[in-house]
Amino acid sequence: MRLRTARAARKVSQSELARSANLQPSAVSHFETGTRKPSFDNLKRLADALWVTTDYLLGRTDVMDASAATVDKLYRDYSGLSTEYQEMADDFIQMLAQKADQKRREGE
Repeated sequence: MRLRTARAARKVSQSELARSANLQPSAVSHFETGTRKPSFDNLKRLADALWVTTDYLLGRTDVMDASAATVDKLYRDYSGLSTEYQEMADDFIQMLAQKADQKRREGE
């Protein structure tokens, strides 16, 4: 597992990662050395805390991309919404994009 590499890339200690993932520091140490394997739930916590995908931690992809993890989570959340709430989310995102574009133009 690539836990140590991801943690080093994010410049956090084992203790900081443990706190962010709501785990014991000794558990993070065991996961990094390979003496224990994280449960799927703990793997998700670690991935979320490090802003990487579980696929990266499992070695299924070489892309360590925080935005990919965010996009995956947003898609899962969005797909679980009713059509009515999806439309509201679409409207809200469009409004935010327009506001960001307006700020960008004002700053030029």
